[in-house]
Amino acid sequence: MTRRPPVQRRRRRRRPTKRQQRQQAQLLALLAGGAAVLVLVNWLLAHWWVLIVLAGVATVAGAGVLYQRRQQAIWADVRRQALRYELSQIDSLHHREFEFAVRDLMRRDGCADARQIGGAGDNGADVLATDPQGRTWVIQCKHRKNGAQGSPVGTPDLQRVNGTARQLYGADVVLVVTNGRFSTRCAPLARQLRMHLADRTVVAHWAAGSRPLWDLLPNIPPPHRSTPLS
Repeated sequence: MTRRPPVQRRRRRRRPTKRQQRQQAQLLALLAGGAAVLVLVNWLLAHWWVLIVLAGVATVAGAGVLYQRRQQAIWADVRRQALRYELSQIDSLHHREFEFAVRDLMRRDGCADARQIGGAGDNGADVLATDPQGRTWVIQCKHRKNGAQGSPVGTPDLQRVNGTARQLYGADVVLVVTNGRFSTRCAPLARQLRMHLADRTVVAHWAAGSRPLWDLLPNIPPPHRSTPLS
């Protein structure tokens, strides 16, 4: 009796793992992308004039964007130069808005870097600015809702900003500005500490006029650099 040869079982093909399938899909995508780029390059070489048209369109669009930005900067400068406040407007501001108003007035007068920093941890400074003559200004703003009828700004406010303005910020001009009034003891202390005070009268001339603050205050330190007007 003869034996039948053993039946050979067909080996099952292993299905590719998910990782292999991902790799294959990525490879196919790369090949398809490369083929598309090659087709596009060949088409552009055959139609080179399209590149010239696209370059012209990009140049015109870029010039238009630059012109628009330049016009916006010009109008922003015009608006800054035309900025004016009446005392009634100043009085109606929130104390934080008063800080921003002082910042904007300093920018109007040519302090391009003027910024409001008042808030928690401000170390007594509400506005920092560098004037066109190179002097660093550290300004503390004291707003009074009732203007001159409100409580006067006292010497502790002067001492607070004086203790940090020069050491932390390198101030050339330390200024306390208010839409109200100062106590009688502030002026002598300010002279002793080489500080400057701008009360309601000074603020009225400054905010509603066109003269910069350094033209309205006495004994401002000399400029650090020359200007076209000096």
